[in-house]
Amino acid sequence: MNRALPAVRLRVPTHEDAVAWHRIFADPEVMEFHGGAPAELSVYEELTARQRRHDAELGFCLWSMLDESGRVIGFTGAQPWERDWGPTGEIEIGWRLAREHWGKGYVTAAAVETLERVRATGLNGVVAMVDARNARSIAVTRRLGMRLADTFTTPVSRREAHCYRLDL
Repeated sequence: MNRALPAVRLRVPTHEDAVAWHRIFADPEVMEFHGGAPAELSVYEELTARQRRHDAELGFCLWSMLDESGRVIGFTGAQPWERDWGPTGEIEIGWRLAREHWGKGYVTAAAVETLERVRATGLNGVVAMVDARNARSIAVTRRLGMRLADTFTTPVSRREAHCYRLDL
């Protein structure tokens, strides 16, 4: 199915966006493949601050994703994979979206924009770590042209995670 992707805007997350992310990501369905439980507001305050640093230092981050009306509906972007398992040292592209916007093309549109921005910084590739049960995110990796490169068992949940790779 080829359909026009929705208009989406990405911006460096503001301190206020931490509140929007906290509200959006309090939905158990949104968090199903991200630990299941909502995080405290302080987690998102730290996360948005870290993303502002990434943008200043690297030229990319997890940007706040805004819909046509300018409302924050999630995030999409890239950041270093800093865990001691998985694709350590690689740049991971990722996304998380408010439930009410699923299935409308927002993540794909924002991920395409992310790839353009990341490519402009001179990076030659990205990875995406996806829970093996997350069919929606796996579909996004396919639409982006990513290929399955590796499989990991996550240390905390002991779940299978797929590492998708895209050469830029």
